[in-house]
Amino acid sequence: MSSEISYTTRKQMVWGLVLIVVGVVFLLDRMDIIEAESLWHYWPLLLVVAGINQTIGYPSARQFRNGLWTIFTGLWLFAVFEGLFGLTFRNSWPLFLLMWGVLLVLTPVFRRRFPQSKENDHA
Repeated sequence: MSSEISYTTRKQMVWGLVLIVVGVVFLLDRMDIIEAESLWHYWPLLLVVAGINQTIGYPSARQFRNGLWTIFTGLWLFAVFEGLFGLTFRNSWPLFLLMWGVLLVLTPVFRRRFPQSKENDHA
């Protein structure tokens, strides 16, 4: 099985499992077995799952870089919503500049590490 087909299959499986879990949570909420409203503050972790899904078995440097960006965004949103480390939207936006800089510095490393890119991999 080619790397790209394997990557696509894995992505579909992960998203299928995510939909199953979300469906079960909504079903249990409707049956008054659990209280789903208390779980909404965890939604940024879906971005983390999406980012991890992009970085594992990545077909290109761009997919890997975008996966890291998605993981960062999910973790940042979760930290802000939970008030972790005293982060708020107002005081933590410079983290995006920092992450952007880190990814710009690492992009050439990603391109060398993942040369099989089939797409135009310009930042």
